[in-house]
Amino acid sequence: MKPAIYGALFALVSCAASAADIPPAPVARVDNVTDTYFGETITDRYRWMENDQDADWLPFLKQQSAHARATLDQLPKRDEILKRIQQLSGDIANPAEVQKAGKRLFYLQRPVGSNNFKLFVRTGVRDRVLVDPTTLDTKTSHVSLDWWRASPDGSKLVYGLSKDGSEDSVLHIMDVRTGAVLKERIADTQGAAPSWLADNSGFFYNQLTGKVNTPERYLDSQARFHKLGTDPAKDPIVMKRGLDAAIQYDKIQSPLVIASAHSNVAVLLLTDVRKEKRIYTAPLAEVLRGIAKWKQVADFSDEVTDYSLRGFDLYLLSNHKHPRGRLLKTSALAPSLASAQEVIPESSLVLQSLTPAKDGFYIRAMDGGISKLQRLSLDGKVSDIALPFEGTLRTLDTDGDAPGALIIFTGWLQPLGIWSVSADGKVTDTGITPKPGIDVSAYTAERRFASAKDGTQIPYTLIYKKGLKLDGKNPAFIQAYGSYGAAAYTPSFAGRTLALVDQGAVIGYANVRGGGEFGREWHRAGQLENKPNTWRDLIAVCEDMQAKGYTSPAYQAIGGRSAGGITMGRAMEERPDLFAAVVSGVGWHNPLRYVAEQNGYGEEPEWGAIADPSGFKALKSIDSYQQVVDGAKYPAVLLTTGVTDPRVAPFHPAKMAARLQAATASGKPVLLRVDFDAGHGMGSTRAQQDVEAADTYAFILSQTKGAQ
Repeated sequence: MKPAIYGALFALVSCAASAADIPPAPVARVDNVTDTYFGETITDRYRWMENDQDADWLPFLKQQSAHARATLDQLPKRDEILKRIQQLSGDIANPAEVQKAGKRLFYLQRPVGSNNFKLFVRTGVRDRVLVDPTTLDTKTSHVSLDWWRASPDGSKLVYGLSKDGSEDSVLHIMDVRTGAVLKERIADTQGAAPSWLADNSGFFYNQLTGKVNTPERYLDSQARFHKLGTDPAKDPIVMKRGLDAAIQYDKIQSPLVIASAHSNVAVLLLTDVRKEKRIYTAPLAEVLRGIAKWKQVADFSDEVTDYSLRGFDLYLLSNHKHPRGRLLKTSALAPSLASAQEVIPESSLVLQSLTPAKDGFYIRAMDGGISKLQRLSLDGKVSDIALPFEGTLRTLDTDGDAPGALIIFTGWLQPLGIWSVSADGKVTDTGITPKPGIDVSAYTAERRFASAKDGTQIPYTLIYKKGLKLDGKNPAFIQAYGSYGAAAYTPSFAGRTLALVDQGAVIGYANVRGGGEFGREWHRAGQLENKPNTWRDLIAVCEDMQAKGYTSPAYQAIGGRSAGGITMGRAMEERPDLFAAVVSGVGWHNPLRYVAEQNGYGEEPEWGAIADPSGFKALKSIDSYQQVVDGAKYPAVLLTTGVTDPRVAPFHPAKMAARLQAATASGKPVLLRVDFDAGHGMGSTRAQQDVEAADTYAFILSQTKGAQ
């Protein structure tokens, strides 16, 4: 890499520092490989990076990491920002999940000052730690709690642990009363989705069969049943591909068998990356005996996204011809969508999920990214439950034997908390999560809309300090996602980002198409051949902000994570003049090569299949690595990756970094930040997240505010 490319950044670091203090970024080896798709030839310069056993791979990552680390450590304000971030994240207790089971209440929460999440159980007014993964940490490795589920009476707990953010879970079982961990261990249980029997004697779970770090990792998983006290190696296989000739499905689908505490009917779900599910039912007793004759309820084309059972009544959330969703009811043992009763018609609200309680069903809904809560009473009446502020329902949990619900709720300037919903509809803070001593009175959050080129109104939210001058000279960091029909950037407490706002920056979140903020149509409008709408919506939001004086191109930064890497990369390539900096966190940049990673084939329903001409066309259009142009003047770019990432292979950010470093003519830096003991971020510790945030914010300021 030519030193001139980094001149702009070196000019911003401390006067005491010199370019000599920063080791150079390595020049990546070029080994051209060509592929031909439907008559079109594609050249890949860095295919070798897909092989993590290549002799140059780890040295390349280590040299890139050393270069990025030295550069970031010398940035002005970084230490100050990190200190503020540590105060903000350390002063906040962060709840993530909650479950009421029998007389016990379980909740996953990162306590104030803790480095990782811990699982607690509350019996009466007494709280006790059940699982503390930090006690399993070593000097070179950390452990994360990936998932968990208590048995219906709360007497047992099943949970998964993995190392270094890998999400490669090993299943454990605990006796809740004594805290004793049972001897059973089950490997390959990432995404196990355990489902307990009503008598607490055992559970169904999903197990992976593919080899780690291969494209087969998530293919042909199987549903099994474990009876407590038995040898897991002998757990019967309840469903796998080819087991039942009457149920044919693709290798990318995962079979999940679900039992219910209030029904003798079992449900078989065939799931993949889509929100829609293929659903079957059978008597639970027959499933356990291995003689089930499953009856199909819905196929993927029926667009059923959620279900719930009460006795022999089966309730279904369906988007078919009703893109915001409606609620149907049919027989669980003789299901028929054609004759199903409509319980709740489609409305302006997007119906997301439902869960049964003693007093009816609680329904999580959304209006353009703002959460709503409804209750369907036993007499069929629907009522709205007033929430205390505009925010996001992260979790909705009910107990079929008790009225009411528990929710985890947050807003842009309201920290996460665990709230209870009573039978009369009153929403009350449980006090389980202590209120942080963070004064938010100096900040404001506002919702705005930008007009896309086709006239579609794109919502976005801005957070900034009150009294902001609209002179176009404010650093701005706008994040977007726009994939899988997920409403990724709905209200969530600003937390760490306040450290950047304190520096005079504007923080923003764009609800671009491809997400689910306005239902299935919003998703479709940013999917497959419509994917360009996603990054062009982000461009429209940035243009609107700049026209209003919030910022200007010299101060504008954009960012996104995972599939948000598509949005970042393609927006940057179409409008490099519009941005000063781009941040891609564990981003997906080379989707044409999904066939080389373990989380690849399962993504085909969202992006398209490369074996299909239309799929290839769609994949090529979103491949930012292949769209890099030599000699283009790209903004400053920070890419991050975790070596144990099971979702986006590290070769995506690595290839993109190498290609940009070789191509850009702007003189602005391209950095590849590598975590060697982290993955996609799900299992990262608070300390890891703090440091990444400080690096990101300091980098943005060095390219925006520092540009003054």
